[in-house]
Amino acid sequence: MNTPLVSLQDLTVEFCGNRTASALNQVSFDLGKGEVLGLLGESGSGKSVTLRTLLRLYPARNTLISGRIRVDGRDVLALKGRELELYRGGTVSMIFQEPGLAFDPVYTIGQQITEAIRIHEAIDEKTARQQALHMLDRVQIPQAKQRFDAYPNELSGGMRQRAMIALALACKPKLLLADEPTTALDASVQIQILLLLRELQQETGMSVIFVTHDIGAAVEVADRIAVMYAGRIVEQGPVAQIVRQPRHPYTAGLLASSVGMENRGKTLVSVPGSPPDLACLPPGCSFAPRCAGANEQCRRERPPVLSRGNESLACFHPILPFTEAA
Repeated sequence: MNTPLVSLQDLTVEFCGNRTASALNQVSFDLGKGEVLGLLGESGSGKSVTLRTLLRLYPARNTLISGRIRVDGRDVLALKGRELELYRGGTVSMIFQEPGLAFDPVYTIGQQITEAIRIHEAIDEKTARQQALHMLDRVQIPQAKQRFDAYPNELSGGMRQRAMIALALACKPKLLLADEPTTALDASVQIQILLLLRELQQETGMSVIFVTHDIGAAVEVADRIAVMYAGRIVEQGPVAQIVRQPRHPYTAGLLASSVGMENRGKTLVSVPGSPPDLACLPPGCSFAPRCAGANEQCRRERPPVLSRGNESLACFHPILPFTEAA
């Protein structure tokens, strides 16, 4: 079996303050080279925290991280100083949810992409500018030479997102983290960005972790889906299996509450209740208070994660049977 590019084992993240919030609870998954994993779930389920922890963006003074993160054979939690700087952008890069906040408003788009390239590559400014301009062309920005000298506020939302993709790919990362990159865009622009991401991924062969709460977007981009709830992966598997035969009640609830051609004319059924307080998680299954099939065992015990190949499930009473591999 090939060594995965990314391997998370029992990753736990707690934010400390007046109250301690358990943002991630023993998250484990592997990501192969060239594979696209979609992280799916409601707001607050831990999707963005997973990406930001992979990039080591949280300050150590109020964040407790345990478990293991390995990317491209390196222990990410042990990286320091210049090694960590080169890891960010060089090995792993990120497309943020709101590019208007990710770009510095006082520098042009071209200046910021050029600077990123020069930090990671020993080349002169002229060569770096040529590479930056080439990246703007690759993400299909019209009149790229004019956009190169534009400030972030001078671009539309769709153009800023394309520029953000150009910045993220400028140093040829092996892993791209995409944090809901189409949320703030019009529907037609969303489709363009999704198709562009998939095209660039296939062209470069990089791995991608794509965060979304939109099942349609996950199906369009991902090879595999991991469903998160209350900081835990509750179900994981190939896209077709997750969409057609969900096993976890939460996954089924998400699918039933999503708009699509298959439920056209039908009343959408929302998942009842609200996500739990991460600073006061229930003792058993976190989804039990919202689950129609929960019993006393669910409310008392946390279900173990059963794994079989590239599939996993954490549920005492799944909709369809699931047996762990021997």
